[in-house]
Amino acid sequence: MDHLQTLIKFVAGGSIIVGVTYLAQQVNPKYGGILAAAPIITTIAFLFTYSEAGIETTRQLVLGTFFFAIPSLLFLISLWFLVSRWGFLESLGGAYGIWLASVLVISRFLSFG
Repeated sequence: MDHLQTLIKFVAGGSIIVGVTYLAQQVNPKYGGILAAAPIITTIAFLFTYSEAGIETTRQLVLGTFFFAIPSLLFLISLWFLVSRWGFLESLGGAYGIWLASVLVISRFLSFG
């Protein structure tokens, strides 16, 4: 893989994290949430996958992303509920546990790729 392409991937991903953090802290958490939920990183991943591996791999990635968005949604919902009852780190651990369990359940039932 080209080193410049790898550097561009890191810069793009890091820029999104910086943007989300800045918006949440300095502007409004709602706007940080919009940026965090926007499919920017996903789109960049699709573009790089397409350019490096072709359409069929990209199609499989899109399908996987669709199904594995469900555990991400469960992660966010559980974190939102847990953080009002426990400390942040405990809530994060619990939300990741729920995410991992749902990833394993979905992986068991999917048979593509």
